[in-house]
Amino acid sequence: MGLFTELKDSISRAADRLFSEQEPKRIGIYGPPNAGKTTLANRIARDWTGDAVGTESHVPHETRRARRKENVEIERDGKTVTIDIVDTPGVTTKVDYEEFTDEMNEDDAIRRSREATEGVAEAMHWLREDVDGVIYVLDSAEDPITQVNTMLIGIIESRDLPVLIFANKTDLEESSVKRIEDAFPQHTTVPLSAKEGENMDEVYGKIAEYFG
Repeated sequence: MGLFTELKDSISRAADRLFSEQEPKRIGIYGPPNAGKTTLANRIARDWTGDAVGTESHVPHETRRARRKENVEIERDGKTVTIDIVDTPGVTTKVDYEEFTDEMNEDDAIRRSREATEGVAEAMHWLREDVDGVIYVLDSAEDPITQVNTMLIGIIESRDLPVLIFANKTDLEESSVKRIEDAFPQHTTVPLSAKEGENMDEVYGKIAEYFG
């Protein structure tokens, strides 16, 4: 009986561990086009898994479909969090094909604008239905007070999702982190340069703290 009891207890403990493990949290990376969302997603994924999430480009709307990198385990300051990164298309109120005509012919520009519009709709679906938290990326060299940013932050707040605002591109001369802090004082703002890998220790510390 003693051996049977020990075996039963061992199986029970293993089952408890199995069912107590939480699914990775889906963290959506949101923000306007060209804020550096994919650059940040790639930086995080490469640092912790060795793989990239998607293609980076200076052309707006390079990301036109949500892309997901699963089971990214981040450890910082004694905390560990496992997340699925969801790199979403840049959200804007209007996608004009003329934005792309300097980089491609008119037919390709029109096709890209259609795909980008569909990508905005997909990003909004993820935000309303399928993410557990948000990393909101802003270009710190641009004015953060826009209709899109105000709308998206409002939706995030209405869903009561944990959110971190990342003031990206601090390597640029015209960068102003304070401008973003002043625009959204109710949320934590973390400065960084995803391109240069600056301040990533704080980035990972905040991710572990907010989403762990």
